[in-house]
Amino acid sequence: MNMGGPRTLDDVGPFLQNIFLDRDIIKLPAQRLLGQFIAKRRVNKVKDQYRQIGGGSPIEKWTRIQGEGMVDILSRTKPEAGLYSYYVGFRYTEPSISTALESMVKDGIDHVIAFTQYQQYSSSTTGSNFNELYRAQKRLDPKSKLRWSFIDRWGSHPQLIAAFADRVEDQVKKLAEDVRHTTPVIFSAHSLPLNVVDRGDTYVSEVGGTVAYVIDELRRRGVNNPYRLTWQSAVGPLRWLGPQTESAIEAYGRIGIKSLVMVPIAFTSDHIETLFELDIEYGEVAEKAGILQYLRAEALNGYAPFIGALATIVKEHIDCGFPTNPQLLLPDPGPESEQTVLTRKWIASQTAHRLVSG
Repeated sequence: MNMGGPRTLDDVGPFLQNIFLDRDIIKLPAQRLLGQFIAKRRVNKVKDQYRQIGGGSPIEKWTRIQGEGMVDILSRTKPEAGLYSYYVGFRYTEPSISTALESMVKDGIDHVIAFTQYQQYSSSTTGSNFNELYRAQKRLDPKSKLRWSFIDRWGSHPQLIAAFADRVEDQVKKLAEDVRHTTPVIFSAHSLPLNVVDRGDTYVSEVGGTVAYVIDELRRRGVNNPYRLTWQSAVGPLRWLGPQTESAIEAYGRIGIKSLVMVPIAFTSDHIETLFELDIEYGEVAEKAGILQYLRAEALNGYAPFIGALATIVKEHIDCGFPTNPQLLLPDPGPESEQTVLTRKWIASQTAHRLVSG
């Protein structure tokens, strides 16, 4: 499960409209009118961005490579659990969550693990995906023939941390010798509207936790560069979490820093936020700021240790009896939508059913 991305330039408009109509990710007054207005205003600009990275998002390609590799490993390392299949369910584009669910029902699947590919949880990402899953399940599987379990966050898993550290270390080794140990490492994550943060969303602390674990692993390897966590991709009229990645690059250029290593810490697959925003847009910002060596850690994509991590996470979930993370059942302190309450009750009911059936 992930947000997805447009396969072609013709898909950009519907993709943006679906994002700005989703009240889990951004709440606007007169959402349907204002959301459509913002999407239409941005469509030509975003189309041009996708044009510059090849005419569409590669996220489906990487997701399928990861799914195929994960299933292959599971089939070899835990064959006693039965036959494995993977289904791609995107929130804002095809193949959608509904499309995936239709295929599962048609294929006679018995047990489904809803495995978010957002490694840090947010109500605006994984939460939105689970809300859509609930709606699709009620519509397409009204008799609840499918049994569900959930992997809702995994940003501290040791194999994920090691894979991120590998990618960072690879770039640090490319730095000029005289700045190799002093160049800042900038971990960049997708920002959130402050009203989401203020109601107690765990995303900020979980991203910070992933960064802390990666830094600990790098320190263990002798990589002692200074680091910061910044936030990217703020859009629309609301106030967003900062500091913004673009502003941080400019600030470090002003004080004479000449090299940076950028790390997309909340993304595992390349898409527009890495290929355009970090590489092209912020690369130009860095050049104007006087940054002479601007490096970006590769996304995990088809990296074998990362695919191994995915398989391990699923295997551990199976071995432990398909547990539901208690964090998923705890509401945020601030106000939440009626849909979120319904979805949490449904998730809890799936947990109770497994306990009863045993």
